[in-house]
Amino acid sequence: MARRTLTPEPLTAGAFEAFGDVIETRGHQGLPINDGQALRFHDLAAIDVLAEEGRVLLNIFRARPGPAPIRVRMMERHPLSSQAFVPLAATPFLILVAPPGANVAPAALRLFKSDGRQGVNYHRGVWHHPLLALERDAEFLVVDRGGPGTNCDVWEIDEADEVTLRS
Repeated sequence: MARRTLTPEPLTAGAFEAFGDVIETRGHQGLPINDGQALRFHDLAAIDVLAEEGRVLLNIFRARPGPAPIRVRMMERHPLSSQAFVPLAATPFLILVAPPGANVAPAALRLFKSDGRQGVNYHRGVWHHPLLALERDAEFLVVDRGGPGTNCDVWEIDEADEVTLRS
């Protein structure tokens, strides 16, 4: 039996680049628009949804915190697209990921913590846990794929590989 407890690391573009994009304004130069009344932070993530006649879906998901400690039972991936999550309020959340591949190796899991003003865009095929809200119910703007084809694979974590998350 392999037991592993993960503690989150800060979510930075460099640390997360193997899994996707960090969506945030920090570190990006805004472009003045609308007669100088707004700044546009342009092209913050590589949205990838067009495989096999896919189209962009814009959704709002509401996630509620689960009981602590968080026990990881499954991971999912989207073989036909990326998937982006942007918190609609400054609500920190956890991001659990593993590299693309045929399955999830528990030793390869990485845990990140958003400061609540950062979103993520998972690259196509990256294994990730469903939303992990921490403090309260949280709403997220989600950009993903609609269209034909199966675009969600689920990997059940073997009970012998106990993975627990600290927040």
